[in-house]
Amino acid sequence: MPIPRRKSAVCDIDGVKVGGDHSIVVQSMTTTDTADTASTINQVMDLARAGSELVRVTVNTNKAAEAVPTIVKSLEDFGVRVPIIGDFHYNGHILLKQYPECARLLAKYRINPGNVNIGKKHDDNFRTMIEVAVEHQKPVRIGVNWGSLDQALLTKLMDENAGRPDPKDAAEVTREAIVLSALNSAEAAERYGLRHDQIILSAKVSNVQDLVTVYRDLAARCDYPLHLGLTEAGMGNKGIVASTAGLAILLQEGIGDTIRVSLTPQPRGDRTEEVRICQQILQSLDIRSFKPQVTACPGCGRTTSTFFQEMANEIEHYLHNQMPVWKSSYPGVEKLNVAVMGCVVNGPGESKHSDIGISLPGTFEEPKAPVYVDGRMLLTLKGDTIVRDFIGILNDYVDKRFSQNRDVA
Repeated sequence: MPIPRRKSAVCDIDGVKVGGDHSIVVQSMTTTDTADTASTINQVMDLARAGSELVRVTVNTNKAAEAVPTIVKSLEDFGVRVPIIGDFHYNGHILLKQYPECARLLAKYRINPGNVNIGKKHDDNFRTMIEVAVEHQKPVRIGVNWGSLDQALLTKLMDENAGRPDPKDAAEVTREAIVLSALNSAEAAERYGLRHDQIILSAKVSNVQDLVTVYRDLAARCDYPLHLGLTEAGMGNKGIVASTAGLAILLQEGIGDTIRVSLTPQPRGDRTEEVRICQQILQSLDIRSFKPQVTACPGCGRTTSTFFQEMANEIEHYLHNQMPVWKSSYPGVEKLNVAVMGCVVNGPGESKHSDIGISLPGTFEEPKAPVYVDGRMLLTLKGDTIVRDFIGILNDYVDKRFSQNRDVA
């Protein structure tokens, strides 16, 4: 059963629709120096090919702003169509005015109200950025971050709280400041001419429970599309697990229109990992499908571990490598479910529940591997060519089941 979505406005980011009933969008961000055009172009292409539907780049210097037109036009020349978002802090009002081609070619601006002069005696810098967005008809994400929260607003709320007969704790006041900063900034943006449907909000924190609380509050108080993500999620398993825990709760409640997993990359690590994790979160929740899923048991003393693990890994990689071809040739193949099971305990049952599955012989079991297709046993494989034979059956199944979708798509 589909998860009921929170009703929101729809924002168009260079053809990518965010909000409303549209698919939840996967976003990522480059780690390169934007002024290094070759490195930035290559990383954007990697992210886009991995499935990132929006890519954000840092625009923090004159050289970075100068590089944006080259980056955008080069991506078009390479046939990579992905909206490029400019990330602005502190000097965005200067760069957007001084480099009109940068302002024109970016698909969206991201503005952090805590790093412009919102909340000060005047908000001329914020206003300038919004007026540039209005001039070029660009949407804006107002991205609040508790690491750079509007201090004037936070101080005001803390002072008011201190005068209450029953003051709230500081964490609760800080969460309220985050939400108010986003809402007040959006109100100001509309006052300066930005349309309601050109605004996306985010309110990022680095703690899962705070993330859930803040976004529930924000979702209840506005209908702007919301961009979800932990900020400074961390490295490795910590970053993956924390991001998944927070995003899954909110997505299950119908909150969120774009998502990003902000992993700290390993040195010379693969930036596209954050894209694949976003996709897997959405696919695991049955919100979107991106590639065939492999159901595989964890292995135990009953399984012939080495062969079972190698086969599961080989089929996983085979499916991944085939997707660029299958995606265009076999519409709907991303919903395929394949089971690679290690013994008789759960093997036949899981294989029957999958579209196509194989149950390998466990330790001391008879050396045969039944293959199940659409819930029924098709045949039994034996010998040294089980992997190759199963992949052949898999290919035939994909062709027969999904080729009929080509004329419909």
